[in-house]
Amino acid sequence: MLKATLLKATEASGKILQEYFNGPFEVSSKSTLNDLVTEVDKKSEQTIIDIIRATYPDHFILSEEAGELKTDATVKWIIDPIDGTVNYANGIPICCVSIGVEKEGEMILGAVFNPFMQELFVAEKGKGATLNGKPIQVSRKEQVAQSCLVTGFPYHWEEKPRNPLTALEEVIKAGIPVRRLGSAAIDLCWVACGRFDGFWEHHLQPWDAAAGFLIVEEAGGKVTDFDGNKYSPYQKTILATNGRIHSALQDLINGK
Repeated sequence: MLKATLLKATEASGKILQEYFNGPFEVSSKSTLNDLVTEVDKKSEQTIIDIIRATYPDHFILSEEAGELKTDATVKWIIDPIDGTVNYANGIPICCVSIGVEKEGEMILGAVFNPFMQELFVAEKGKGATLNGKPIQVSRKEQVAQSCLVTGFPYHWEEKPRNPLTALEEVIKAGIPVRRLGSAAIDLCWVACGRFDGFWEHHLQPWDAAAGFLIVEEAGGKVTDFDGNKYSPYQKTILATNGRIHSALQDLINGK
């Protein structure tokens, strides 16, 4: 029943993204000028919450726009109604709905749906990951120097020895191709299905990666923080790879 509700909510939200794509719709800023939220984010989010509440009225919900809807339930839904809002607001179809389901502190289900490419990624703990119902696996590249990578940048800049530009500089100096799509959830899913060999980002929120990191792990990949610790969506840094290049990419972005 959890998985059925997850898929119903994900697909319903995807239809809303398609319906309103290219507007017109209202766009406003949140924490910074380019940290955007649209009225479509809110419509998508409310649709997801309504579907969850119809079956599980007592479940905990954590969502990007609504914040925490706290309960004492052991199941938590972690929702990003549009991951890649800046892309969406500018008519760029690299964006998605992302929903993760956590039980007793462990992510057990995740779904990421890009309705514009008609790509639905789903993972269930211990049961693998799929793209449109077909099993997926991470790439088999062994050398970070031969990899194709993806990253993202935060809206809030922090002057630290390890920051997004220094990490990117190390990778670029090594001559490794890097892409920047603007959706962490899609980045993770594209690692999971082998399009990218690795992804890193410095400052994510739980809803950005809750579903995606499980999809990578269930596709045979490895996900940690920058120090190599077991990943949790409540950590800020993330490194996700095919596993084979993990240590080398970790050293590279840490300047070692």
